[in-house]
Amino acid sequence: MTVTADDLDTALSTMVAALRPATDLDWSAPTGAVEWDCWHTAEHIGDCLLSYAAQLVAQPDERYVRFMANADRDATPAQVLEFAEVGGRILAAMVRTTPAHARAYHPSGWADPEGFAAMGCAETLLHGHDIAQGLGVTLDPPRPVCARVVARLFPDAVGVLGEVDPWTALRWCTGRVALPGHPRRDRWQWRGAPIGG
Repeated sequence: MTVTADDLDTALSTMVAALRPATDLDWSAPTGAVEWDCWHTAEHIGDCLLSYAAQLVAQPDERYVRFMANADRDATPAQVLEFAEVGGRILAAMVRTTPAHARAYHPSGWADPEGFAAMGCAETLLHGHDIAQGLGVTLDPPRPVCARVVARLFPDAVGVLGEVDPWTALRWCTGRVALPGHPRRDRWQWRGAPIGG
């Protein structure tokens, strides 16, 4: 089960389709699962995905590329959502053009382009859902993308979770929900490094 740039594009399109109709709402509202408000959570998505793209460009082996990407302070909700989407589209372009054997630093292991695509999908869908909860709208991710992300980032959880809905499984893996027989995780780490590599 490979995570691709197309999966990242799908995750981004899902997030934008869910949140764009809510850009006339108050994005200073708190999100569902993190300490930021909706505006700053969208900004975090953009910064995170641009950082992943930078890792694939520079391919450092012991650190992140030293920069922060921020939306303008006066950016509207529509503009900060655009910032998040642009960060993701740039990452998708880098995933498509970086050789599969390339590796770059991430705290969860030297990641390959597929790993950065999977992490980008997770950041997009999970934080997009956080924003959606804060705004009272619904984000319903594509289950095949979620299944591939769980298999890539949490390979040890796949056998444990069995037939659990892939979106629920992704949220459980990242400490957002409890499952029958599986309490909510208070500590977790995904795997950035290639499986078997």
